[in-house]
Amino acid sequence: MSEKADIIKKMIEMQKQFIEYEHQHGVELNDYYQPTPGHPLEGYRQEFRDLAMKLLDTAHEEKGSKR
Repeated sequence: MSEKADIIKKMIEMQKQFIEYEHQHGVELNDYYQPTPGHPLEGYRQEFRDLAMKLLDTAHEEKGSKR
């Protein structure tokens, strides 16, 4: 599997886990933007953003374009 496909697969899995958590527990803004240490969403936003940026960079490299 290509790096791009691996990133997309990981992002989709993260989204599924987030949606499942949200349906079971609800998500407050603080849970998402400033989760307490040990909270299931701790690091989620940053990791998802990093994966999205890596995916963007990979797509630009493939097309020979710049952002």
